[in-house]
Amino acid sequence: MGYGSYSHEAHRAMTEARSELPPQEVFKQRACHPRMDPFGVKLRESRDSAAHPNSLAVVMSLDVTGSMGNIPEILARKTFPSFMKDLMDAGITDPQVLFMAVGDADYDRAPLQVGQFESSEQQMDQWLTWMFLERGGGPNPSESYELGMYFAAEHTAMDCFEKRGKKGYFFMTGDEPPFEEVAARHVTKLIGDSMKDNQPIYQTVKRLERTFHPFFLIPDQRRRGYCEEIWRIVLDDRVICMDDAADTCDVAAALVALTERAVPHLDALGKRLRDAGKPAERVKSILKAVEPWARKPRDTP
Repeated sequence: MGYGSYSHEAHRAMTEARSELPPQEVFKQRACHPRMDPFGVKLRESRDSAAHPNSLAVVMSLDVTGSMGNIPEILARKTFPSFMKDLMDAGITDPQVLFMAVGDADYDRAPLQVGQFESSEQQMDQWLTWMFLERGGGPNPSESYELGMYFAAEHTAMDCFEKRGKKGYFFMTGDEPPFEEVAARHVTKLIGDSMKDNQPIYQTVKRLERTFHPFFLIPDQRRRGYCEEIWRIVLDDRVICMDDAADTCDVAAALVALTERAVPHLDALGKRLRDAGKPAERVKSILKAVEPWARKPRDTP
């Protein structure tokens, strides 16, 4: 729901304390956590409160198949506090984050896991580390990204949109093409919705775009060759190609700040990153990833 206060200092201390722990001691789930099972969930809600009167909903939908499971680890051990700090320093005072894990609905035991929108560092960290990093996937050349998009489109409610007409943000990490359709059998089995026919992915994206700014983040230049072309057909210039998976949080925060016009342009973003102590090569990589989006004229968010 998004209640509770946020402390960057406490969040940073939490991640630093486990930075050297083995992955299995940070992510202890060996199956989908019962509270992250999406079956029968009517809504995940991002709501204003006295402490957070201007909530802004953010979904972090993370591919947990194969090597993509390293991104949740990076967030939990190092970088997620910087995402929150970057947004707050840019004047986005009340971000509320929902973590989601995506796998392969044809092969994995837990191909969709869904947390809650949260504002406090303890609650956000709880959902992040409750993820089951299955590291599965199958021999097919795609993952079930469309299920995460479907859930966000159909099973979220956000005050930022309902009260202020402001879209939330949907960030999905991945390194494979999407399936062309949302399979009715997967939706029925995993979410519990009654769907008679498969839904083409372009329809799912269209519904998602009603309430979210969706972005697909490819972790590095090597893997962009596997999936960039098809994702650009689906999401156009909202496909973001990074140099390093470690840049995920900084790139996502930059995309929010630029889209919200909390940071007016790339030069201002670069100065903000340097002032925050980011190494020069990291700043260069972050700016390179977001530049195509930053240069494109767009309407008010």
